[in-house]
Parts: sequence; structure tokens; C-alpha cells
Amino acid sequence: MATTLQADSGWRVWWQLTRPHTLTASFAPVFLGTMIAIRDNQIDWLLFTAMLIASLLIQAATNMFNEYYDFARGLDNEKSVGIGGAIVRNGVKPKTVLGLAFLLYIIAGILGIYICMQTSWWLLLVGGVAMIIGYLYTGGPFPIAYTPFGELFSGLFMGFLIVIIAFYIQTATITIDSILLAVPSTLLVAAIMMANNIRDIVGDAASGRKTLAILAGRSAAVNILLSFFVLSYAWVMALVVSGMITPWSLLVFISVIKPIKIIRIFKTHTEPLKVMPAMKDTGITNTLFAFLLAIGLLIGHII
Repeated sequence: MATTLQADSGWRVWWQLTRPHTLTASFAPVFLGTMIAIRDNQIDWLLFTAMLIASLLIQAATNMFNEYYDFARGLDNEKSVGIGGAIVRNGVKPKTVLGLAFLLYIIAGILGIYICMQTSWWLLLVGGVAMIIGYLYTGGPFPIAYTPFGELFSGLFMGFLIVIIAFYIQTATITIDSILLAVPSTLLVAAIMMANNIRDIVGDAASGRKTLAILAGRSAAVNILLSFFVLSYAWVMALVVSGMITPWSLLVFISVIKPIKIIRIFKTHTEPLKVMPAMKDTGITNTLFAFLLAIGLLIGHII
């Protein structure tokens, strides 16, 4: 059955341009890092809000860079699945998308300066590097997204690093607990990128990309995605068994039905439109996992 792709209009054009299903990759690590910190320190909710908004803006801007550079390189068209579509379907000028992305970076930078004023100016360097990586993910002469290192960079910078920064701005320190608890976030953000690359494996291969999914092959890529999920849950279980974190952290297993569904879809279907729900559910899994882990830590702290 043919699927008709309709262009959005009005505010929906700009909302879709941010690729909202990916924004959870920014919210979840900030929330988790803050809830880890709440066990050691009183939370500064203004700093939390600034960190959250800055992270969301950087993620949205990164998505817009992706939109612009994929269009500029001729990789997107009206039938492309998973794109914002503002350029190829809604007639938004490419320079407008690029300019908006840089504007979001500027706002995020201003928020970053405020955070540094309240904490440490070293974060300006860390945040600056993260923003450069966000740009280079699809921008520049050698885009990270076109290499086998997309999952690695996204996991480290959008998963691990955000958890650590969110924790640091509340406590002015970094602990072993914060590092260990950032590992599942790293894996699940990498899982979002892997799910995206599995969905686009045919188109990406045709365009000359060398993503991990392409190099590994579709079947192995799905198994790698599965390993990200398994390791995330097993990691929390190991921390609980070792006594490092509260047994309430096992609340994360409430979300395990999602990864099961995701892997089943990827193993059953190959068409991009049919696996879109699995890709979106990977983002939801990241958020739900982080939320349940954070709530478990909070309950354990209160009790």
C-alpha cells in the first residue's frame, strides 16, 4: 500500500525540524544526573532548568545541521523517511535552517555562560567541545555520522557527558557513582543512533556512508542494538547486586517490554516506514529507563 507523505504547515514545520522524537536523548541524561546528585546535595533547580534547556537546544540545533547538510549533499528528498522535511517538503530556505541552528547554539551558549558563572569556567571548554561535536556530526568535510563512530560520539557526548555535567553543576565534584550510573545512558543514546542507522541502512549505503550498521551488516547491527539494551539492564542489576545502589533502581525493568518490542520489529521488518515505530520507541526507552532509574535512586535516598 502506497504511503502518502504530506507536508506540514505552520508551527508544525518548525516543530518537526527539531525532530522531537530525538529530544529525549537530551532530557533523560540531564534528569538522571540531577537525581544522582540529589542524594548528595540540595538541588539548584534554576541550574537544572538552564542545563536542560541548553541541552535541548544543542540537540535541536544538531538535528537542524543534519537537515541542512544532508540536503546540501543531495541525500534528502521528498520521500526521505525520518527527516524534519522543512527544506525538501515545506520549502524552507536551507540558509534559514542553518541560521536557526546557529541561533539555537548562541542561546545555548548564553545559558552555558550562566551555568559557568555559578559553577566552574572549565565547563565552558567542555560545553564548547560538545557543541563542536554536535556540528561536526553532520557538518564539516568529514561528518561523524557518515563513519562507524556515530554511536560512540553520540553516546559519550549526549549520554555520558551530559549526566556527568548535570551531576557536577549540582555537587561541584565527580564521583564513582555518577560515572557508573552514566554508563546505561551512554549505551541507550548510542542505541538511538544505531536504531536510526539500521532504519537508513539501504539509503546510507547508496550515498556512500560507512556507518557501523553498514559495516556490520543489518543482522549484526540489530544484535549490537540488542546488546546495548541487555548491557544497560544488566549494568543496573550488577550495581544493585554489588550494593552500590539501592534495589529500588530495579524499577528500570518496568521498561524492558519496549526493547523486546523494538528488536522484534527490526527482526521482522526492513522497510524504513515499518521500522519507524521501533526507532521512536528506542528514544522512549532511553527516557523511560533514565526516569525509572532516577526515581528508584530518589526513593532509595528518601527511605
